[in-house]
Amino acid sequence: MIYYKTHDEIEQIRKSNLLVSACIAELAKIIKPGITTMQLDQVAETFIRDHGAEPAFKGYKGFPYTCCLSVNAAVVHGFATDDELKEGDIISVDTGVVLNGFVGDSAYTFALGEIPNEVQQLLRVTKESLYLGIKKATVGNRIGDIAWAIQEHTEKKHGYGVVRELTGHGVGKKLHEEPEVPNYGKRGSGIKLQDGLVIAIEPMINLGKKDVFCADDGWTIVTSDGKPSAHFEHSIAVRKGKADILSSFKPIEEAERLNPNLFSANVPADAPVAAL
Repeated sequence: MIYYKTHDEIEQIRKSNLLVSACIAELAKIIKPGITTMQLDQVAETFIRDHGAEPAFKGYKGFPYTCCLSVNAAVVHGFATDDELKEGDIISVDTGVVLNGFVGDSAYTFALGEIPNEVQQLLRVTKESLYLGIKKATVGNRIGDIAWAIQEHTEKKHGYGVVRELTGHGVGKKLHEEPEVPNYGKRGSGIKLQDGLVIAIEPMINLGKKDVFCADDGWTIVTSDGKPSAHFEHSIAVRKGKADILSSFKPIEEAERLNPNLFSANVPADAPVAAL
């Protein structure tokens, strides 16, 4: 069953999502070669708890960490480890909070230092596809319109692999609510979007093939060909005319810009989707 939110509930979800954005921005300040993903996870948990919230991921179906930290060929759900990040790595930081009973969920992929042009383009195109999907998240459209926009830009236009096994989802009092929001599909298919629907749109796009497998830890999803994967996610509310983006990349991109260890994907913060 799909749970449509009231104005007040959406404002609570916005507060949760802005806290997630602030948390990812905090990590963006310290990501550098030599730091471990375990250190990043510990900083994130402390930040979330210090701001009166609980990590939404930790303990969810047994997941043991505050963040999903997925490096290079890891698509999503990566475990924090004591392995050090290095120059040329990319890392998806995906995390969530529960604040006043409502969930926030967002993700951003960072690049450490110099990365190949093809990986730079992967990050840029994946981020663009998120905003193109958001552009379709308006009253009267359908879930398939979001999915088609993402697939058209990433797979059809640029030849990337769109992960089939994982999707976006509803967000509210639970981390994963109905409906599923795939990143591939047909225009005009799926449920009709109505005012008050809150969903997380999250393209997971591979440089190579779409195929993935689950690592031995039972969680980390990895590309089958070992090529990098990018992941960006916003939580949004469906509205008439234009979607309402509840999370924000602005503080993340500002921290990214000021951190000399990071490369920017070069798509404006909360880009005006009509321009893409």
